[in-house]
Amino acid sequence: MAKGDFMSPKAIGNRIKAKGLQKLRWYCQMCQKQCRDENGFKCHCMSESHQRQMQIFGEAPDHIVESFSEQFEESFMEHLKHTHRARVAATVVYNEFIHDREHVHMNSTKWLTLSDFVKYLGKTGQVKVEDTPKGWFITYVDREPETIMREASKEKRKKAELAEEDRHDRDLLAQVERAAKQQKTAPDGGEAAEAATAKELRRDEATGEKIAFAMGGSNGTKRPAEKAPAEKASTSRPAIFAAEEESRAPETSGRGREGGAAKGGEKGREDTLSAMMQEQERAKERLNRKDYWLTTGIVVKVMSRALKEKGYYKMKGVVKAVIAKYIGEIEMVDSGDVLKVDQAELETVLPQIGGLVRVVNGAYRGEMARLEAINTEKFKARVQLKGGKYDGRTLPAIDYEDICKIASV
Repeated sequence: MAKGDFMSPKAIGNRIKAKGLQKLRWYCQMCQKQCRDENGFKCHCMSESHQRQMQIFGEAPDHIVESFSEQFEESFMEHLKHTHRARVAATVVYNEFIHDREHVHMNSTKWLTLSDFVKYLGKTGQVKVEDTPKGWFITYVDREPETIMREASKEKRKKAELAEEDRHDRDLLAQVERAAKQQKTAPDGGEAAEAATAKELRRDEATGEKIAFAMGGSNGTKRPAEKAPAEKASTSRPAIFAAEEESRAPETSGRGREGGAAKGGEKGREDTLSAMMQEQERAKERLNRKDYWLTTGIVVKVMSRALKEKGYYKMKGVVKAVIAKYIGEIEMVDSGDVLKVDQAELETVLPQIGGLVRVVNGAYRGEMARLEAINTEKFKARVQLKGGKYDGRTLPAIDYEDICKIASV
């Protein structure tokens, strides 16, 4: 076999050596040639082909460097987009990026160091940059039109839900005021006026049935669901009043009936207001109760036994970011290490009495509150909301897992 043959041992050995990464200073970007040692690079620089490439570079050096810089930036961001969508060390991304032997090398760009390149990406808004004791960390910023439209649609839907909730609250209050006004202006003597003030408040979202409340009924209880149209047409108002008169005790005096009607009216109003408030709370609970509760800025406890050997089990951390609603990026309080943990392996943390908490699930999701008391037997707490439209409202019994300590700034 000839010495310079393609399948000779020396040629095979050279190809094996050339597979791995070589030193950056022995790479010629203009010729796209990698040399294995200083002598080889020196011989390449003296070659005729390299001299021709350098003449081309000398004619427009700024244009060529700018072209290499654009190629490097585009390839780097493409790699970051497909491999790391969350916070990551810049050196990790760079080491993965240079594994491609054909990549545009940084020494041929306008950036001298990786730090300069990371700062440039932060200034242009392509990534979020953090300078930490452990080095530069970057987070990819997705500016694709589909992502922007999806986020805008999500915000629009959220605002529509809030507007719907506010409108429902206003309607309930208006109905209460109208019912109270009709109760005051209704004539004495009774049951006819009370029956006339029965108002349908709202349609149950779960069953679709109509619920009617008697404003000032003698026993203050709910009336049954409205009858079908055919059944309603067959029943006249005098027949209803006659049935109600027959159900009364015949020996009851007129004065006693008037007193009972007055007391029943007050009790009915109280029951109606209470029922409406409870229905409003249930509606808010259905709207805001989700199967995910992680949010940034709260303190959580890591309960993953898989991390016990590394010393993170039952240790506290701060949620710095939430990925896909269910995965938290946790910065440990003691070590400063950053972990990605599923919410199923996290637990909420309660502060001392008087400390600030955030409601992370349920009717008042997202509200800030102050912890007032803890019931260790029932695993519930009493909190008072702070700020917002519910400022000052007290929640007497909220579950532990629905509130969480806020990280100190």
